[in-house]
Amino acid sequence: MDLFVNEINPGQNLLPKDGIVNYFGPMVNQNQADFYFGQLQKTIPWEHDVIHMFGKRIVTKRKVAWYGDSPFEYTYSQSTKKALFWTPELMELKKLVEKLTEETYNSCLLNLYHSGEEGMGWHSDDEKELKRNGAIASVSFGAERKFVFKHKTTKKKVELQLGHGSLLVMKGATQEHWSHRLPPTKKVGTSRVNLTFRTIETN
Repeated sequence: MDLFVNEINPGQNLLPKDGIVNYFGPMVNQNQADFYFGQLQKTIPWEHDVIHMFGKRIVTKRKVAWYGDSPFEYTYSQSTKKALFWTPELMELKKLVEKLTEETYNSCLLNLYHSGEEGMGWHSDDEKELKRNGAIASVSFGAERKFVFKHKTTKKKVELQLGHGSLLVMKGATQEHWSHRLPPTKKVGTSRVNLTFRTIETN
């Protein structure tokens, strides 16, 4: 039986086992969320993502950007990116997320989805550069979208809606035992910006 999350309780673990996911709901008010949504779309140097799958080079419709404390590199899907330095808005959001989650982060991967028809397939954020079992904080602005977790062994799913200005945190063994995705939908015609704050091991 799949689980559908309706109530917001930041202290509640949404996963039944093998990981920790907390959903904080909106972390800023409506006006603040609108401001950051607009600024991120205007000020970030968005580029189409390039990934390599099954020996093929694929250019995605969604756009991405990569930021961090230093210009270190990050590799996923056989694509390597060098981090840009924080913008004022990203630094503000980073500090707020760190305060709410009581964690620290040194980098952020941003995704711009132009409409609901752009999504993300099943994956885990388990790249070798990431801190093992470290917290990953996901902040959403713009269109509300469904987000789904699936246990790698039992195939059990947990679904929730990520709202405008909301904060979701994944930590513990979540990436080891669960995959997640942003399913595409034709029901959403507006854009969404997603920020995932992470910790890259620099040693």
